[in-house]
Amino acid sequence: MSIVNGVAVAAGSSSPQSPRNKCQCGESTTSPTSSLHTQESFEERKARLLHMARDRRSSSSAGHEKCPFHFDMELDHKPPTREDILPELADSYRSLIKNLGEDPDREGLLKTPMRAAKAMLYFTKGYDQTIEDVMNGAVFNEDHDDLVIVKDIEMFSICEHHLVPFWGKVSVGYLPNKKVLGLSKVARIVEIFSRRLQVQERLTKQIALAIVEAIQPTGVGVIIEGVHMCMVMRGVQKINSKTTTSTMLGVFRDDPKTREEFLTLVK
Repeated sequence: MSIVNGVAVAAGSSSPQSPRNKCQCGESTTSPTSSLHTQESFEERKARLLHMARDRRSSSSAGHEKCPFHFDMELDHKPPTREDILPELADSYRSLIKNLGEDPDREGLLKTPMRAAKAMLYFTKGYDQTIEDVMNGAVFNEDHDDLVIVKDIEMFSICEHHLVPFWGKVSVGYLPNKKVLGLSKVARIVEIFSRRLQVQERLTKQIALAIVEAIQPTGVGVIIEGVHMCMVMRGVQKINSKTTTSTMLGVFRDDPKTREEFLTLVK
């Protein structure tokens, strides 16, 4: 047994670079242009790889972080889209139903695995989005230096500890520094991070940091009030309990008057 590029290889077997091997993403590493590597000049190869890079993801793309058989611009396959994993995800739900003691083939449950798989992808669609995606140029230069507050934004998320829902309302305030956000973009930022497996504490900070990244304001405040089904349906079963979390950055943390004004306005 030997180690090649971080991969264990049995004695007498081919190396990970062999065309018969597959990368961890499940695709063959055989490239139709690999035979050209010894025939073309460095400049020709560089031009070809740059052309390939324009329409192919690199090995640093999501799903390829640990791929040992490629380096940037030579990737000859793409990671699967989230829709591509629906059949496997549906199979997992089918196994779950069966392990619970139910019959996954009875009429009422026959299509449930695929429905549940599609629903889970929707519940976690935030993994497919970035701040740049939702901004879409909606950052405006404005000489406005007073508080901007968007409050009572509905939020739905999935607790990462028990995979059950939690939901609530988000209030976001910021003190502009010559730039303001389109108002709907604040709600879209909330949507990006809430539509992932989450804990409320992290979600609160991620929203605040995203506002900072987008417009570099003087300060940001975020408050979330949530109801968690992991406390309502199981465990302590306290149906009226609510959890409040907050993140204060910049002048919202350093200036008590600014923080007090924000807290008063979001009540």
